[in-house]
Amino acid sequence: MTDQRDHRPGGGPRPGGTDLPPGRRPGPPFPPPPPQYRGPGPQQQRPPGFGPPQGPGPRQGGPAPQPPGRVPPQRIQPRPPGAPTPEERGPYRSGDMPLLTHEETASAAVARNHAVALAERPETGRPERRNPAPRRRGVWARVRRAIYVLLGLMILGPVLAFVVGWMIFPVPSPDELAVDQVSQFTFADGSPLATVRPEGVNRRVVLLDEIPEPVRDAVLAAENRSFYSDPGFDITGILRAVYNQLTGGVGGGSTITQQYVKVITGEDDFSLVRKYKEVVLAVKITREQTKDEILENYLNVIYMGRSSYGIQAASQSFFGKDVGDLTVSEGAMLAGMIQAPSRWDPAEDLEGSQRRWTYVMDQMVDAQFITPQERATDVFPTNWLPEAPAVEGIPADDRGHIYARARDEVIARGIVTEGEFNTEGLTVTTTVDPARQVEAVEAVKDQLEGQDPDLRTALVSIDPRTGAVQAYYGGSDGQGTDYAGQGLRPPGSSFKPFVLAAAMAADPSIGLGSTYDGSSGQTLAGTVVDNSEGFDCARCTIQTAMTRSINTIFYRLGLDAGPQRVIDTAHALGIPETEVTEARGGVSLGDQDVHPIDMASAYATLAAGGVYHEPFLVSRVTAADGRVLYERAESAGEQRIDPQIARNVTESMLDVASTSRIGLSGGRVVAGKTGTQQHPTIDRQNKDAWMVGYTPSLATAVWVGTDTSKPIQTAGGSPIYGRMIPGSIWQSYMNGALRGVPNEAFPPFVALGAPPAAEPTASNDSGDESSGDESSDSGDGDGDGDGDDGSDPGSGSDSGSGSGDNDGGNGDNGNGNGGDDDNGNGDNGNGNGNGGDNDSSSDSGE
Repeated sequence: MTDQRDHRPGGGPRPGGTDLPPGRRPGPPFPPPPPQYRGPGPQQQRPPGFGPPQGPGPRQGGPAPQPPGRVPPQRIQPRPPGAPTPEERGPYRSGDMPLLTHEETASAAVARNHAVALAERPETGRPERRNPAPRRRGVWARVRRAIYVLLGLMILGPVLAFVVGWMIFPVPSPDELAVDQVSQFTFADGSPLATVRPEGVNRRVVLLDEIPEPVRDAVLAAENRSFYSDPGFDITGILRAVYNQLTGGVGGGSTITQQYVKVITGEDDFSLVRKYKEVVLAVKITREQTKDEILENYLNVIYMGRSSYGIQAASQSFFGKDVGDLTVSEGAMLAGMIQAPSRWDPAEDLEGSQRRWTYVMDQMVDAQFITPQERATDVFPTNWLPEAPAVEGIPADDRGHIYARARDEVIARGIVTEGEFNTEGLTVTTTVDPARQVEAVEAVKDQLEGQDPDLRTALVSIDPRTGAVQAYYGGSDGQGTDYAGQGLRPPGSSFKPFVLAAAMAADPSIGLGSTYDGSSGQTLAGTVVDNSEGFDCARCTIQTAMTRSINTIFYRLGLDAGPQRVIDTAHALGIPETEVTEARGGVSLGDQDVHPIDMASAYATLAAGGVYHEPFLVSRVTAADGRVLYERAESAGEQRIDPQIARNVTESMLDVASTSRIGLSGGRVVAGKTGTQQHPTIDRQNKDAWMVGYTPSLATAVWVGTDTSKPIQTAGGSPIYGRMIPGSIWQSYMNGALRGVPNEAFPPFVALGAPPAAEPTASNDSGDESSGDESSDSGDGDGDGDGDDGSDPGSGSDSGSGSGDNDGGNGDNGNGNGGDDDNGNGDNGNGNGNGGDNDSSSDSGE
């Protein structure tokens, strides 16, 4: 081995090294590693202690043989005993590890730290690349990564969006799903009364079972054949919608469920956002409702042309019949119109409608809903209507008041709320008898014909056994004031039966035979009370006082019983507690306002023997889906006053109608009472006139007045009293309404207190033979201004002849009887020429 020392001339320092003095250099702290073994070779000797032993045979002990070309690990040999330390060692000698003037090798560093170093790889091997240069990414790698990202977004984006939509889009609540639809009001027999279309909507909801299966199949074939198997949306349709949006088009394929969502949410804009929400809600609804429920709802809400919403309304509009009667061909025509109902109306585009029909029928064959043979026999229907049939709405005549009161009753009873009224598709059955309603209307028209056009009237007729309203006339203008249920007017002497009932309850000794001072001009409780002009009696029975309507006697009865008891009795019989609330003497003469329906109800309680039945117009309410929301149950009623008192009050009124010449045909037994309210400021003129009476099966109240405080007069200018126009209307209606009904008798009469006695002789200065205030009620020569000429002979000393329209009948007693019939048409009028003041001149007493 050669000397590793530097032999450069001048002995200068080695490049990168340090100058050392000549001589022996210090050695390394450890001996250098032995030469590496590089495998057998012809001239190569194995270093001692390495590799297998020389010579044949397995090596005994020592390291295991290494495969050719592999360098065995080099181990640091321990320093032999007595060997000099590095400090004691002299300069390097030949064979020592040369002193490197550059950085240490990795093996030297490991050896210095007493670690095991691996031998360097053979020089003939592949050189090690310690810091390879980074590869340059190609364009394809970037494109590929972009494709991966895009695919990920395409897959994960919709999923994420769907999840978000699921959380933020609620399914509409039942209230929001409710749709406006038509409500029907009917008479008691089911005949139509009124049709209510909220904001012009024509819709009647039907159950799915009511729609023939072929009609349903036609809709599925036209709109969504996979309806029963899809999840609520059609991916092909969605992609088509996306494409149309991106290319500027509109629309796209929607399933029936998606169309249903579009209708119930009211969102019909062509946008991807709407489509996105539509899909989410379609899936949610599919999870919450059955397919049959969705189809039923869909067929009831879609617009199908001619202002018709839903298949039932469309069937009526195009074919004039219910959906249950549609044929396959008719159903296919309607189904083909769903996408564009106005455009493909056969009345607008017959050829287009036929093309759509052909498409639907062919689709039905493809879907195996019908056979090819059935398809071959079907033809386009020819029985479609050129325009939708006219359907009645809310009547503008008297029936409008029936509808309005029935509607209010439905809501007041809590059957439906105000908001539900237009969404349930109600069928409201009223109690009104159509024949009796006609009788009421005809009676009013006949008696008001030729009279002052400012006169107004109301009529309410009630079944005393149930409280059911049989006829309801609130006026001829169905959109105007309802005088039967809204008009508040004082009832005058028609309030006297309530006074008698209160007096008999307060004093059991009082009976129809009890007598009182019936003279006029009495001062009672500080008030001067007069009778109707023309009738006085020193001592009259209560029976006579009721028949003749003697004010002084009833004023006294009211004071004796107590005004509050009178009021309480009126409330018990049926006058609402919000009415007639002031306890004063004048209450006995009917000086406080009531409604005509209230008077009919109170008299009906008397007719029923003191049993009160709440008056009602609604007997049954059903929803469009068949649910019975309300059905009036039979009721025994409530006994409000003693039945014997009620029967005695009825007995007291049995002669009023006949005495007032307004009795019923065939001698039918009837109890009733007239009433008149004097004008508050104009002397000898009246403001309101009434007639209220009943049989055991029908109680009817009639009022006549005006919208203002204008005096009520006949065409001839005479004051109107209760027995005149009101009495004639009542008489005409009752005769017609009870036609064919057997003459009914009231229960047996058992007198309470003093029994009835023979009627005393009365002092009638005017010779008038009509009753009390109705002695005045009777006066205009021919009774109510409709007489021929008032020339019939009077029953008094004078003939009471009228002069045509004037019909003054100016005889003192002039009871100018204008004929014999009792139909109240003028010819029967008791023409008391002077008429005098009505009892209300004294009724008020103030």
